[in-house]
Amino acid sequence: MKADIIVAGHVCLDVIPTLPETCRDLTTWLVPGGLVNVGPMTISTGGAVSNTGLALHRLGVPVRLMGKVGDDTFGRATLDVFRSYDPALATGMLVAAGESSSYTLIFSSPNIDRTFLHYPGPNDTFCAADVPDEALAGAHIFHFGYPTLMRSFYRDEGQEFETLLRRVKAHGLVTSLDVSRPDPHAEAGKVNWAAWLARVLPQVDVFLPSVEEGLLMVDPARYAALEENGDILPQVDGDLLSNVAGQLVEWGAAVVGLKLGSQGIYLRTTPDAARMAAVAERLSLKPRAWTNRELLAPAFSANLVGTTGAGDCAIAGFLTGLLNRLSPEAALTGAVAVGACNVEAADAVSGVPSWEAVQRRIKAGWTQLPVTLKLPGWGWDVGQKLWLGPQDHGGQWASG
Repeated sequence: MKADIIVAGHVCLDVIPTLPETCRDLTTWLVPGGLVNVGPMTISTGGAVSNTGLALHRLGVPVRLMGKVGDDTFGRATLDVFRSYDPALATGMLVAAGESSSYTLIFSSPNIDRTFLHYPGPNDTFCAADVPDEALAGAHIFHFGYPTLMRSFYRDEGQEFETLLRRVKAHGLVTSLDVSRPDPHAEAGKVNWAAWLARVLPQVDVFLPSVEEGLLMVDPARYAALEENGDILPQVDGDLLSNVAGQLVEWGAAVVGLKLGSQGIYLRTTPDAARMAAVAERLSLKPRAWTNRELLAPAFSANLVGTTGAGDCAIAGFLTGLLNRLSPEAALTGAVAVGACNVEAADAVSGVPSWEAVQRRIKAGWTQLPVTLKLPGWGWDVGQKLWLGPQDHGGQWASG
């Protein structure tokens, strides 16, 4: 199957009960011996391979999925979902004999943040050898999602993952990475993530975590301090974004996007012209337009139904923008737009329309949500309808 983008990594089956609208705190609902009346169950595939991969497919991008399932009911159901979109989408998947497939119980409601109960299954045994060289042929972008949930790739400070990405880059592909917050009580919670990133990011062209994930991995002490005060996102400001993304760029990433939920997406790119040019050449981007940028695209107004997969779908939008050789402003706007489409459906991808439909909605004057984060020194670009940071092109936006 011809593919412009390969999406590899974590895959599972999502089981999502419909929670009552009055549910505002799971701790008051899920109590020993209690019974809670809920609505119908949504069963869909989940994980980065499914969420980002199927979102790309719905956007109209030729995509190849590469993940690992067991030879059980959940594994067959996962592959059947992929085949329902296109039979070819299941051909890159591995089936591990005798293993139980990964699944996630997701509690999601418009009134509360998501809570996950997750079994990793064959994701823990997925390794670099499971991505053969011949599978890379013809693709332009290799996106890997959630190595933070895959034992082979987070142990030994990421040596196996570095090996995989180095080989992918040797084949001429642009590498993209997304992570998830590791369980602090599990093996992954004991990993030195700063050391892991310092090893891995020189092989990563595009890194797209949430701001919480980025802060946790860069500065766990500050993350813990902010977490004590409650939700981290309202405490985020321009300086924190710049510090976290700046460190990730310093460790080697060329493009860093920090997902901010209802606040949009923050983008920071390397000031190293040679580093950026190497990425731009592979995708026929304009290197000067992408070098030393700092932007924040506000989220779009949406009829909120559920947030499952919103970040993964935003990534699909951003990668589609790269593939279409868009400017950083247009690619970032496309990313938040696809993320907004996602939240208008309960599952992870059915809210995503074609890329052309997304662009029509943007051009029709789609309302943007206000950004309430403190952004001292930032300026609003009236034409592009996004915020420009103090670091943008060396802080020259104000005079330009």
